[in-house]
This record gives sequence, C-alpha cells and structure tokens, in this order.
Amino acid sequence: MEFMKEALDLAKEALQANEVPVGCVFVKGGIKVAKSRNKVNETRNPTRHAEINCIDEVLSYCQRHNFDQINFFKDIVVYVTVEPCIMCAAALKKLYIKEVFFGCPNDRFGGSTVLDVNKIYTEGFKLTGNILPIEAMELLKQFYKGTNPHAPESKVKKKSNMSIDKN
Repeated sequence: MEFMKEALDLAKEALQANEVPVGCVFVKGGIKVAKSRNKVNETRNPTRHAEINCIDEVLSYCQRHNFDQINFFKDIVVYVTVEPCIMCAAALKKLYIKEVFFGCPNDRFGGSTVLDVNKIYTEGFKLTGNILPIEAMELLKQFYKGTNPHAPESKVKKKSNMSIDKN
C-alpha cells in the first residue's frame, strides 16, 4: 500500500501540472528504484507516460552503475495509479517486469482491458488491479472535469450556417 500511496501522490502532482493524473513507482527487492508521473504536456512528447519515465530512470541508473539492464528489470514490481496503456504494457512486458499493481482500470486504452498485451505470444508479468481504485479514479474525474490547455486544436470541420438563396 505504501508504494501505491506514493504513486497517488505523484498523480496529484501531475494533476496540479495539468497532466493526466498518473503516478508510478518501480520497486526492486522492497526498495524504490524509480518514480515518476505523466509529463506528456510538460514535455510536449506523447510518450512521456509515468511508466516510460520510470523505465528511463532505471536505464540511466543501470548505465551509471554498470548494471546489466535486462536482469535488473526482471525483479521490478510496478505500482501505477491507472492500468498501463497498450504502449506502456508492451514496454513493461518487453523488459520482463515481474509484477504490476494498478489502481483503476483504463477502459479506453488499457494494455489488459482493451488488448491483453501481456499475454501476446508468451506469458507476461503478473497483473493485479483495483488497489486504491477510488482514489485513482477520483483524480481522473477531477482532470476530465476541466479542459486540457495543451490539447491540439480539433481538426473536425464544422458545418457552415451559410444558406443558399434559391430565387
């Protein structure tokens, strides 16, 4: 619960920064090795999800300490406030992450709910959901009440109100 609560605190930071409120903590052997939140709007990079940011932190850590990156990831447990999206679930699977705990499901883009990325070709990481789901969902509701000031302008064409005179 401790690491999920920390992930929720990171999600709150994301909400305050006008980001989709997702926080993530990577743990190895009971020790936190990475933590992050969504930074998509902040960086103007659509791939800067909390999980990807944590992966980058671990890769940098491994490079600095000359650790074998592949073996390092095999014992990592991920705590994330929202079910990883398809992109993040695929990245976690590719790195042989041991286990993922998430707060609330991601019914639109979930890497288990929408497309079970974790089970494609080979068995993947252990996945457990609904860890403090009400808290995680409440943050998402707060975010989606507002508008995203960094969202691209809609490309949907609007109907013209111009009338044609038939005389």
